[in-house]
Amino acid sequence: MVTAAVCAVVAGYRSYTAIAEWVADLPTDTALVLGIDAHRRPSEAMIRRLLQALDPEPLATAIGAWLAARIPAPPPGSRHAIAVDGKTLLGSRTRDSPARHILAAAEQHAGIVLASTDVDTKTNEITRFPALLDRIDDLRDMVVTADALHCQREHVAYLARRSAHWILTVKGNQPGLHQQLAGLPWRLVPNADRDTARGHGRHEIRTLKILSVATGIDFPGAAQALQIRRRRRRLDEPRRFTSDTVYAITDLQAHQAKPWQLADWIRGHWSIENRTHWVRDVTYDEDRSQIRTCNGPHVMATLRDAAIGALRLAGVTDIAAANRHHARNANRPLVLLGITS
Repeated sequence: MVTAAVCAVVAGYRSYTAIAEWVADLPTDTALVLGIDAHRRPSEAMIRRLLQALDPEPLATAIGAWLAARIPAPPPGSRHAIAVDGKTLLGSRTRDSPARHILAAAEQHAGIVLASTDVDTKTNEITRFPALLDRIDDLRDMVVTADALHCQREHVAYLARRSAHWILTVKGNQPGLHQQLAGLPWRLVPNADRDTARGHGRHEIRTLKILSVATGIDFPGAAQALQIRRRRRRLDEPRRFTSDTVYAITDLQAHQAKPWQLADWIRGHWSIENRTHWVRDVTYDEDRSQIRTCNGPHVMATLRDAAIGALRLAGVTDIAAANRHHARNANRPLVLLGITS
């Protein structure tokens, strides 16, 4: 039934009722391949009870491991990068409880979620960081990127034990460290990388400067300081630029990563919003989902991640069009997932 639910989500179905309708409409031979009795299809109530009762974290770990085994190896001289980022499921809010919040780890290049964990109201993302990454078997030589909330000494100690590298954004939650980074002689440093991009009605110029900080930065393991400057303008307002400057630190030394790789990993972290969260919100309408009970919100988010991951591995860039393609033939989701009779 879980596999059937993933297939239905691949076809764009968003609710328990819709999944039950997809299962009810399956051709007999397709239902048998999925292990479903052709004459006794599961009802919406059965599917709802199952998905509400599932433990979402082992489910996400199993799906993440299945997807991770299919991610191509990085090119020689490069590394896998994992972005750690949180998302609130706005539709899960009820009169008596706040919206659920999920912390996820996604492989940047493939745009695939490898693990997720629930952040309940009694804790926050910081305390769930090790528990999340514990669900990924091997972090050796990978680069973990995270926003300023996770610029924590305990986190880098954990990543060192896992033999992983890191790039962490630094903002006002670490005022002393942020002041040290802002006070470095950046005006004397040439750009190490420059990139321009057009999209979403705007033009953006990004520059990266790098300084080695073997001493003088009060953060364990920091080897290089990074200054990222972004200048943006709307295409219909060519003379009006806005700019912002962000600082980051990394344990990677100059010989371990080229400037363009550091720039790619930093951009890759920000792009998780577009490649994962935006797709779940816009294509799957997640923030207006009426699924709110028990483990249902996290389980459905995990099924969406599974569908998006499988489609990404197949080379899909337009998830909405791929949903429609797989909805037109019940066997297509099975082929995508490699399911055969």
